[in-house]
Amino acid sequence: MDLEIISLAERPDLAPLLDDFDGAWPEFMTWDPMASLYYAVADRHYPEYVLLALDPAVPGRAVARAYSVPLHWTQDTLPPGGWDRIVQRASINRLAGTTPNLVSALEICVRPEARGGGVSARMLAAMRDNARRLGFTELVAPVRPNGKQDPDQPMREYAYQVRDDGLPVDPWLRVHVRAGGRIDSVAPRSMTIPGTLAEWRSWTGLPFDRTGPVRVPQALAPVWCDVAQDHAVYVEPNVWVRHPL
Repeated sequence: MDLEIISLAERPDLAPLLDDFDGAWPEFMTWDPMASLYYAVADRHYPEYVLLALDPAVPGRAVARAYSVPLHWTQDTLPPGGWDRIVQRASINRLAGTTPNLVSALEICVRPEARGGGVSARMLAAMRDNARRLGFTELVAPVRPNGKQDPDQPMREYAYQVRDDGLPVDPWLRVHVRAGGRIDSVAPRSMTIPGTLAEWRSWTGLPFDRTGPVRVPQALAPVWCDVAQDHAVYVEPNVWVRHPL
């Protein structure tokens, strides 16, 4: 596929294309309360870190998008709070005027019909190149291992499973490792998504009528349901990958 990968800083007029990815993620994944701190301002405050892939054969539509964010991080270890913590820290840094020293990936999304053709690897390479061009020496990523099928399997086991060739079993982790990344650690509470039982029913189509763990399709861990409190919460583990640049 002949793609042009361009930043929103270069083409701010392309911002509306970023919203044209309906159905690319499970509905419940779009309700992380921390997400609006980034996505609501990304086109204004982080356009250099927003990438779109355009196919000349399909004008007026982006094939893929990639989001990253600069932040200031001085600890040797990456946060167990993963994605949510990165968004929070980057927002605080921006408001305080703190000079960033690190870039974190937040999302690479490829249209379903374009998956399986290496587009995700090209977007990751472009994200790495972009961070390097902006003067950074490391890109980190709280990776969502999309091949994890058993929500009851601990992420600390799944993340380090490898094939006979030594590459990760998980296809998305494999893309990162092939690109030069190194699995660093597990972020056990990378995203926290709470909701009422009515909200979870609307997001998933499941009854949520019994207290206890609920196995939701495409969730990496069970969702905890509390009928008496009319509340359910999903805490997603991710995997930290470091990319030296």
